[in-house]
Formats: sequence, structure tokens, C-alpha cells
Amino acid sequence: MAIYHLSAKIISRGKGQSATASAAYRAAEKIRDERTGLIFDYRRKGEVYATEIIAPDNAPDWVNSRETLWNQVELFERRKNSQLAREFDMALPLELTHHQKQELVRKFVKAEFISRGLAADLAFHNFDSHNPHVHIMVTTRTVD
Repeated sequence: MAIYHLSAKIISRGKGQSATASAAYRAAEKIRDERTGLIFDYRRKGEVYATEIIAPDNAPDWVNSRETLWNQVELFERRKNSQLAREFDMALPLELTHHQKQELVRKFVKAEFISRGLAADLAFHNFDSHNPHVHIMVTTRTVD
């Protein structure tokens, strides 16, 4: 049995953080921040097994694009100390198959966040190691 861990954090502009930078890093992608013009490129970063976005059924189509979703969050939140997202980092059981790990997370995310009208951005990391875990970035506002 693996050692379990869970950490929950707020991604906040007041701490000098960015939702676009955070999403790019966790997903190992390239994202341009429309608000600042900065480009965050983490495509060379390893360890990302899979990524996906889960949103409520009534969410607009643009929510399914990681770059658009987090740029919309950045543009909507105007205060210098805005809370942009919540992030959860959770260990996953070694005993489950990769598919079972992903399904476990999807069920949790749908029950706890999507049912409340929020969108979630998932990044599964280190599935072929002794530290499989998932990073879940969740919007702070509903996306209806």
C-alpha cells in the first residue's frame, strides 16, 4: 500500500501566481497568457501520463480548451489579489491499473466539483513509478 498524501492550495494572483502558468506546468504544455502576453512552455517536462478537462454538461465549448479556459479565468478575475483556482494534489493507489486510477479520479471530480458547476483540469503524473498522483485544478466560479 502506498503512502497517501493530499494537499490543497489556492492559486492566487496575490502570491504572484498565474492560472495559465500553473495549468501549463501541470499539463506539460505551451500556453500563452493573453492578459500578460507571457508564454509558458513546459513541453519538455516529463512525467505527465495523461491530461483532461471535465466540465458540467451545460458549460460552453471553450471550457474544453486548457488555454482558453485558464485565459478566461485570468481575464475575468481583475483584482490584484484574485483567487484564480483551487489545486488538489493526490496520491493514487499503486495497486490499481492505470485505467482504474483515472476512473477513480473522474468519479471523485464529478461528484465533488462538476456537480457544483465547476470545471476541473486533470493532470496525471508518474503512473509508471512508485509515486502515481494527480493534480486537479478547479475553477473558483461556476462555468455555466
